[in-house]
Amino acid sequence: MQVTKKLIADKLSPFYCKQEIESITRLIFEKVLGLSRLQMHLNQHETISSANLVQITEITNRLIQFEPIQYILGDTEFYGCKLKVRPTVLIPRPETEELVDWIIKDCQQLNPAILDIGTGSGCIPISLVRHIKEASAFGWDISDEALIVARENATINHVKVNFAYADVLNHIYPSTLPKFDIIVSNPPYITHSEQHLIFHNVIDYEPHIALFVSDDDPLIFYREISDLAINKLKAGGWLYFEINERFGNEITDLLTLKGFKNIILKKDINGKERMIRAELPRL
Repeated sequence: MQVTKKLIADKLSPFYCKQEIESITRLIFEKVLGLSRLQMHLNQHETISSANLVQITEITNRLIQFEPIQYILGDTEFYGCKLKVRPTVLIPRPETEELVDWIIKDCQQLNPAILDIGTGSGCIPISLVRHIKEASAFGWDISDEALIVARENATINHVKVNFAYADVLNHIYPSTLPKFDIIVSNPPYITHSEQHLIFHNVIDYEPHIALFVSDDDPLIFYREISDLAINKLKAGGWLYFEINERFGNEITDLLTLKGFKNIILKKDINGKERMIRAELPRL
């Protein structure tokens, strides 16, 4: 096993930092060999079979092309949930975990009705249903392929989420909708002019429809979802967004103009303004 670790490190070191290589190696060994971190330590002098070595070599060769390890292995962890991921959905990010954590810590009520718009893998509503008592959740996406993955993930995590097709920009929604206590969205928010700042593993492999928005109207999803929230949030309900750090003040102004109150712009663990919360006032 030590020899295999060195082979992985030698191949990846021109492309990844030491910490990334260690994390990737652990994930590979967990997937291919079925070993936990402790078992890897205890069995580090064991010999790896030729079949497993071939599989590990194939994975390493794909990593050199900057294909994300999550897509190669087919799954990832998110807020304690095991999730399937494919190139039809974004790989869930730590910032989105922070958004989920904020919602969970905020929510004091029982039986909240939650809507996630642009659900992708379903990571947000699945995590919320698992951690908020008696929550009911809906997840919308414009991608039928993403909805297939989201439904698989709900089944894997033994939760019920009502996933459905929706196109918020063209106002196409499921026919019957309840009023919601919480609406959350991590919409496309990277402008096309920022593409040169994005790593190859994202640009080359993740779905652009879920990433990018026009420079001409970068707040289009926030505006449309805010309008929907005015009609579909209960009085006193909360709207949460993950945002592009460049547009925190603009999104705050947008929500203020639309009549939302108690608006909080929140920094992530790296000190960037990446989340926002707003309340629909009670009548």
